[in-house]
Amino acid sequence: MYREDFNVLKNVVYLDNAATTLKPKILSQKVSDYYNNYSANASRGDYKIALLVDNEILNTRNKIKDFINASSSDEIIFTSNATDSLNKIVFGYFRYNLKDNDEVLITKAEHASNILPWFELSNEININVNYIPLNENYEITLDNVKKSITKNTKVISLAYISNVVGDIRPIKEIIEYAHKLGIKVVVDGAQAVAHMKIDVIDTDIDFLAFSAHKMCGPTGLGILYGKKELLNNLYPTCFGGGMNASFTFDRITKYKSLPSKLEAGTLPIASIIGFGSVIDYLNNIGMDNIYNYEKELRNYAIDRLSEIENIEIYNTNSKSGIITFNYKDIFPQDLAIYLDKYNICVRAGNHCAKLLKDELKIKNTCRVSLYFYNTKEDIDALVKALKNSNIKNELL
Repeated sequence: MYREDFNVLKNVVYLDNAATTLKPKILSQKVSDYYNNYSANASRGDYKIALLVDNEILNTRNKIKDFINASSSDEIIFTSNATDSLNKIVFGYFRYNLKDNDEVLITKAEHASNILPWFELSNEININVNYIPLNENYEITLDNVKKSITKNTKVISLAYISNVVGDIRPIKEIIEYAHKLGIKVVVDGAQAVAHMKIDVIDTDIDFLAFSAHKMCGPTGLGILYGKKELLNNLYPTCFGGGMNASFTFDRITKYKSLPSKLEAGTLPIASIIGFGSVIDYLNNIGMDNIYNYEKELRNYAIDRLSEIENIEIYNTNSKSGIITFNYKDIFPQDLAIYLDKYNICVRAGNHCAKLLKDELKIKNTCRVSLYFYNTKEDIDALVKALKNSNIKNELL
């Protein structure tokens, strides 16, 4: 679908969409229009092109609000990336709302960005970070969440979709159970928002973080969603122009209301404006269409890869477009380099989920991650390269 919108696909089989997605032509066109025709700053000018910038940023904020079904555009905060969003949540909100011996629950399948901030906070204010066990398929179950909760549990912080195992977590059910116990839930949506319809009201998510670049958007732009009452109590972690209403020589300061108070300095204006066009693009395709197509393509990929005797797939039962595997007796990075000879792009390594080796019993893997512009022909090209009888010789 829509392959003609991506110039890169003329030259490569791109199967590394969990790292970043390709960018449609509409993005560069919209960004170029800003840089060439009205590249003023935001929220600082009283002239026409500056007001046009303000209007474009507001339009994008409203589009994102509708895309995830937030209650208000004030609940959409622009950040640098999902990592930045998660750090703002941890150090702007939970630093001031947790106390000694409070517990945060995560899993060993989380991305570093949903682990390291909690580690740092635990060193700072003496909270406990513990792990929800995974089942035999390396997935989270509601039962295991229930068994892991203690009287000290105050936060559960999980990826909606794991970036290695690719399991789609039962987020709505977990949140419903957690909220009955007064537990807040933080969701890392980096691998989910681009691939399926996310409704923050229906799921009752407290905080959600995601990145534009993993959903056909520009790099350098992240989104922090939070319920308004929580964001109003999220202390800024960055201070300066644009977020203050006033300050005096004797250090009396007053900060603006949401969302401005959490967006100090000049925003990534071009990226925000460009992202608005990408939201329109994804809406035009339809998120349900993307999800269903990826599911069909994943099933095809699992069937084809299973034909190869030397391939071990670690997440056969997962429902997302992420497939993690290894080739017997070939180091994953070597396999990725070999595939690059055939212009096939896959990811190899620990995928920023360094604790997952405790569960998989292996440190590094290869990862294929699909998106709506991938095809069965892409999978066939991958399988053909992996079936090459001279594969080990070509690695020498």
